Amino acid sequence: MAATTSKIQLGGLARKLVMDGLLDEATAQQAFQSALREKTPFVSYLVTNKLAPSNKIALAASQEFGVPLLDINALELDPDITKLIKEDLIKKHHSLPIFKRGKRLNVAVSDPTNLQALDEIKFAVGMGTDAILVEEDKLAKAIDKALEAAEDGLGNMEDDDGLEGLDDLDVADESTTQPQDDSEIDDAPVVRFVNKVMLDAIKKGASDLHFEPYEKIYRVRFRIDGVLEEVARPPLILSQKIAARIKVMSRLDVSERRVPQDGRIKLKLSKSKSIDFRVSTCPTLFGEKAVLRILNSDAAALQIDQLGYEDFQKELFLKNLNKPYGMFLVTGPTGSGKTVSLYSGINILNQADVNISTAEDPVEINLPGVNQVQIDERTGMTFPKALKAFLRQDPDIILVGEIRDLETGSIAVKAAQTGHMVMSTLHTNDGPQTLTRLQDMGIQAFAVATSINLITGQRLCRKLHPDYRVKIDMPKEAMVKEGFREEWIEKGITIYGAGDGGAECPSGYKGRAGIYQVLPISDAMKRLIIEGANAVQLADQALKEGIWDLRTSGLKKVVDGITSLAEVNRVTIE
Repeated sequence: MAATTSKIQLGGLARKLVMDGLLDEATAQQAFQSALREKTPFVSYLVTNKLAPSNKIALAASQEFGVPLLDINALELDPDITKLIKEDLIKKHHSLPIFKRGKRLNVAVSDPTNLQALDEIKFAVGMGTDAILVEEDKLAKAIDKALEAAEDGLGNMEDDDGLEGLDDLDVADESTTQPQDDSEIDDAPVVRFVNKVMLDAIKKGASDLHFEPYEKIYRVRFRIDGVLEEVARPPLILSQKIAARIKVMSRLDVSERRVPQDGRIKLKLSKSKSIDFRVSTCPTLFGEKAVLRILNSDAAALQIDQLGYEDFQKELFLKNLNKPYGMFLVTGPTGSGKTVSLYSGINILNQADVNISTAEDPVEINLPGVNQVQIDERTGMTFPKALKAFLRQDPDIILVGEIRDLETGSIAVKAAQTGHMVMSTLHTNDGPQTLTRLQDMGIQAFAVATSINLITGQRLCRKLHPDYRVKIDMPKEAMVKEGFREEWIEKGITIYGAGDGGAECPSGYKGRAGIYQVLPISDAMKRLIIEGANAVQLADQALKEGIWDLRTSGLKKVVDGITSLAEVNRVTIE
C-alpha cells in the first residue's frame, strides 16, 4: 500500500508548471496520478478540470522543450491530411496531423513529452513526424472539426430535439422556374445535410448561414451574435450538389451558375411553425457561395424597452416618432438591427385610424395591418415608382426600406415636407455623416434641414453571459483614455470581461444589445446644415447639445455590466 501513496518524482512538463507557479507540487502530484489512473493525457486532465489555463500550459511547454507554438485556429486544415491517420489513433493520443512537408508530417500536440504518440503515428504513416505545440482547448475543438470533415459521408444526421424527420421537412411552395432533370439534386444525404444545418442554425440562434466553396475545402459558418463561427466542413465534392439543393428550395434557376440570384425559403418545422430564410447566391472562383439570412418574425414584435435605448434616448425616439410629418432615419451597417428598430416604430404607430405603406427590398417580415410592397427591379417596381404610387393612395406613414439614390431621396424628402411621416434607413456610420451623405446624393441642404426630425445611428454588441463574466482591473488613467465619463469614474466602475463558459457558452457572450446615437435635428443643427457644415462640425454641435455618440453609448453598456470593453472596441471607434 505504501507504494501507491508515495510521491512520484515529477519531471518534464509537470515540473516546469510547478517551477513557473502555475501548479503547486501537491496539485501536480494529484493531477499526474489521476491522469495515469484515468488513462487521460496529463495536459487534457489539467485543462478539463480547470487546474491551469491552456494558453499558459502551452507557453510553458514551448519554453521548456523548444517546440514551436502555433495557433491552430489560424490554419485551414486539409481533410486529406487528417485521413493519413486513423481516427482511433488521433483520439488515443489526442494528436492531429496538420500539414506535410516532403516526407515529414507535422503533428499538433498539446504535450510534447508524449513521445509514444509520435512513434506510433510515425509507424502508422511510414514517414518522419515533427511535433507542433498547440493549446489544449483549441486542439480538442480542431480534432472534432477535422474528424467531422474527414468523414466519407456527411456525418450523423439523426433527428433530434423532437423536430420532424430531416427527410420529411417541408419547404413551402418548393418548385422551380423550370423543370429539373438533374437527379443529383435530390441526393438524399445532401437533402438531409442541408436540412440539418438549417435546423442547427435555428436552434443556435444564428442570424446568417454561409455555405462557402474554396480550392481544397468546403465550409459552413453561422453568424451567431454578430460573429462568424465555423460549424461544418462537408466533402468538397458535394459543393455543387449543396448549392443546387439550396437553389431548388429557394425557387432559383439551378442551371444558371454565372450570375448572383436572390430567393426565399419557408421551412415548415411543424403544422403550426415555420421559419423564413432570405437566400443569396453568388458565383466565386471555386463555385457558388450561398448565404441564408434567417428572418426572425419575433424580432419585429419587440417593444422599444427591449431594444436597449437609454431612458433619455427612448424619450427622444418616441417624441419624434409621434410627430405628424417629417423624416425618421435609422442608420448603420448591414446587420446592425435597423429593420428591427423601424418595425418596432411601425408597431407603435400601427393603429386602425392610420394608413401605413412600406416599400422594401425584400419584404423580410409580414406586418398585419401594414400595406407592404416588394421592390423588384426586373419588373420595374422600383423605390421611386412605389413612392409615387403611395402618394396617390392617401398615406399617413410611408416606410422606405433604404434611400439608395437621388430620385428615391428626393421623393422621400418631398413627402416629408408635405405632411407625411417618412421612415427609412441609410448605410452610414452615424447621424452627422447621414446629414452630409444626403447632400452628397444631390439633395439640397435646405431640404435636408427642414425635412428630417430624428436620426438614429446604431450598432449591436454581444452581451456578457451573467454567469461567466469576470471582473477586470483597470487604472483610472486607462479608463479616461478609453473615453469613460468623469462622473462615471468618480461613482466607481466595475468593468467585466468575458469568461470561459465551457461547452454551454464558450465565448462568454449570449445575446446582443443595441448601442445608439439618437440625434434630433435642433434649430442650431439646421442652421449649420444650411451653411454647409461638414460631418465633423455637425458632430461637435451634437456633442455641445449633450447628444451621446455611439462610443459613449457603448461605454455606458460597459458601466452597466451588460457588455465588455473589448466588445465595444470591436463595434465602435476608440
